[in-house]
Amino acid sequence: MDLITPELRIQLLANGHAARDNPHLDPWPVLKWFNPCGAATWLITELDPNDEDIAYGLADLGMGCPETGHVSVRELTSIRLMRGALGIERDLNWRTDKPLSAYVRIAQAAGRIVS
Repeated sequence: MDLITPELRIQLLANGHAARDNPHLDPWPVLKWFNPCGAATWLITELDPNDEDIAYGLADLGMGCPETGHVSVRELTSIRLMRGALGIERDLNWRTDKPLSAYVRIAQAAGRIVS
């Protein structure tokens, strides 16, 4: 499964351009990635228009301290689980319902991403 489809890439890059032009932008996450064998979850809002390998969003590695930041798409794509049978996946059923700041506030209070 592709972590980013062409349609999602367009949305993520548009958010990346908008964030570069407006530091107060509070975009809604475009997609959710997760580790099917663990607790790690990412809500991604944008891709860096100058380096499409760099995504930005809310990350929860399952250690009780979710935070916003950057992640390498290539690095996440390269993760192999269950002796190579699985990798990081995109949640096909997830739908965003609030801006990133709301997810951050809720996640920091709960110690994990609640979506």
